[in-house]
Parts: sequence; C-alpha cells; structure tokens
Amino acid sequence: MDSKLKKSSGFGSQRKKEKAKDGFDERVVQVRRVTKVVKGGKQLQFRAIVVVGNKQGQVGVGVGKAKEVVAAVEKSAVNARRNIITVPLTKYSTFPTGQSDGDYGAAKVMLRPASPGTGVIAGGAVRIVLEMAGVENALGKATVTAIQKMRQFREVAQERGIPMEELWK
Repeated sequence: MDSKLKKSSGFGSQRKKEKAKDGFDERVVQVRRVTKVVKGGKQLQFRAIVVVGNKQGQVGVGVGKAKEVVAAVEKSAVNARRNIITVPLTKYSTFPTGQSDGDYGAAKVMLRPASPGTGVIAGGAVRIVLEMAGVENALGKATVTAIQKMRQFREVAQERGIPMEELWK
C-alpha cells in the first residue's frame, strides 16, 4: 500500500521553470486585477510590475499581463531584464550630482543625494527601485526617468570643459 502512495500520478510531476541565474534579484511592486469587456462578458487578467536589480548599479522595471498571477509576474520579470539601466553611484552608495528631476506622464519625481548613514528616505515603489539599484543613501522621490538623467562627475566636467577638481570650487 505504501508503494502506491509514493507513485507519482503525473499531475504534480511537471517540471517547474528555473529562474534565471544572472545575479539579479526580483521584487514584485504591484499586482492588479484588470478586466476587459468583450462581447461574451468580461475577461479577467492580472497585471504585474516587477523590479529587478543586482544592487551594484543596475536596475530594470517591467510590466506583464496574463490570466494567472504567476505567469504575469514571470512575464514582467523577463520584461524588466530587457529594460535594464545603469545607475551612477558614488563610493558612498548615493548619487553623484545634486537634485535630479524626472517627468513621465502625469508623474513628477525628484531625487537628491544624501550623506552616508541617512538611508533611503522614500516610500513604496520608489524605495524598491532604489534598493534594487544598490542606492543606500538618498532623499526624495525617484523613478527610472530621474535616474537616467543623472550623470557622473567626469561627464559634467567634460561638458563644461574644465578639470574635475574645478567642480568643487
């Protein structure tokens, strides 16, 4: 009788898809239920937003829709890996330049560097994006758009045509 219990019925023996082992961590920001009205009634789907990052200056945000939550999360994780950007960081795990503003649609965001030991002072999805990017000290609100506008000190010095030491005078 014990041998019958140990046998696999085939229903649960399907192999699970392995997660990509590329050094990126995943965090689910939001899962929403969305409906579409069609001729036969309402179609139910799930919309997931996922942030992936290696905590060393690379982060990506992705969105995916599917009829099941797990499938939507997988799709959005794949989408996030396709949209990876590099975040400029200093040795103190903050941003190199002053305030950075970003606009995307109706959203307006602001990001400022902070002194060591401050931590990430931001809420919700903003905190997740910054933590996954490896930022440890930051103030305000930020999204990918604000991060993309940031530049390293050497880039600013090259644009102005002055040596880097002149930036602090």
